[in-house]
Formats: sequence, structure tokens, C-alpha cells
Amino acid sequence: MSAREQYLEALGIDLWMPRTRRRPPPPALPDEPVIEFPEPPLPAPVQLAAVSVPAARPGAALGAPASCAGVDASEEAWQGLRAQVSACVRCELCQTRTQTVFGVGDRHAELLVIGEAPGADEDRQGEPFVGRAGQLLNSMLRAMGNPRDTVYIANVLKCRPPGNRDPKPNEVASCLPYLQQQVDMIQPRLMLAVGRIAAQNLLATDTPLARLRGQIHRFGTRGTPLIVTYHPAYLLRSPGEKRKAWTDLKFVRAELARARALHGPESGGN
Repeated sequence: MSAREQYLEALGIDLWMPRTRRRPPPPALPDEPVIEFPEPPLPAPVQLAAVSVPAARPGAALGAPASCAGVDASEEAWQGLRAQVSACVRCELCQTRTQTVFGVGDRHAELLVIGEAPGADEDRQGEPFVGRAGQLLNSMLRAMGNPRDTVYIANVLKCRPPGNRDPKPNEVASCLPYLQQQVDMIQPRLMLAVGRIAAQNLLATDTPLARLRGQIHRFGTRGTPLIVTYHPAYLLRSPGEKRKAWTDLKFVRAELARARALHGPESGGN
């Protein structure tokens, strides 16, 4: 079985082959798996209003727009932000965490993947999306043509809520400035929110995930494009929804390709 077939099998996507006159599939485009079943048309992007979040820079007034020009994305700036997160006592989660989970990946990534909060495994290891859900996310990213080491992965919260409960509003408000700073330094072309909790907190909405899917939303002071899909842990519990998730990933892939064509392969963001 080829690597592409293994990735699609992990996503629960059946390979379709004609019964007669079997022909080899057409060659894949660079970094894209061949989709061997009829594909539904991608939904048309819908531009939504930008979401206001606390300011990215420490000391600035909450809600003040952060300038993209002159953002310090040096190693020193990254280590300084990591140190701030590691020592953070802005909310009660500092009392129960094992360690903070800052984020991991390519700091020049075109795709930023955002989950809800660290779980028990992440709290122990200090890295987002490990364990079974992380393995499925890795398969999803590879199938899309953006393997884990080419993206940046973080969470809305940097600390694990006890018992994996939902984040409280004050916890989200405390952590969002850190995430906004990461967005400003990475300047991704696109953000992918995985799961209802992450999507609703990033977009400041209680709209159900089903209604958030298939659209281009905007996050934060930069108005970064954002797409929503299911959380890998949910897909493990509900494998029948994997096909819908694959539709979302194709949407992400198409939007990244459109952004590259529009702005060039080296330019980031929007």
C-alpha cells in the first residue's frame, strides 16, 4: 500500500476504482494526493467580519490593533514570548498545570493549526497534539500535502484545564494575546481551527461547528483567514464524519494554492 493510500485509509476515505477498463490514475500534482473518488465541489469562500482579540504586544491597551510592519520574529523574540508563557500566572490554570504547552513547528509556516487546549499527554510532554489524536492529525496534514514539520501547531490555551473541561472565558481572554503574538510573528497564509471549542473561542461566537465549516473567517488584528474543521479526537469517536473533514482539508488545500498563485510562493499571510 502506498503512503498516499495509507493516509487516506487513516482518514476513512475509500479508494474508488472502475470495474472495467482499469486505468492508472492521473499523475498527482506536486504535494497533492490523487483523489480517486468523485469530489464534491468546494464551497465558495464567504468573507466574515474580523474578530477582535486582545492586543498582541504586552503593555498595549486591550483590543488595540497590532501593526504587522516591524514585527520582531527573531529567535530572541520567540524565546522571550516562550518565557512569558512559561511563567504566566494570569489565570488559575497556573496552579494545576505540569507545564505550559507553547506550540511547535515551522515558524515560517503558511498554515497555523489551532486546537482547544492541552490534554493530559500534552501537559506531560509539553507539545500539542500527541497521542492518538495527534497521530490522526499528522495523517490528515500529510494527506493534505502539509506534513506536521511544515506547519505550526498551537492551542487557544497554553495550559491544560483540569479534567479536560472546556476553557472558561477568563482563561481564553488571558491566553489569546499570546496566540495573537504567535500569529503576528509567523504571519501564516491561513489558520485551521480544529474542533468546536477552538473555533468558537477564536471567532467569539456560539455558532455550531456545522455552520462554521466551509467558509473563510477572519481572526485577530491581522484579519488572518481561518477555516474550521472537526477535532481529530472527535473523528476517532465518530469515524463516519471523516469524509466531511476531508472536504474541509481539500478546502484548505485549495485556499493555500489560491494564496500562492495570488501572492507568490514566498510571501506569507494575506
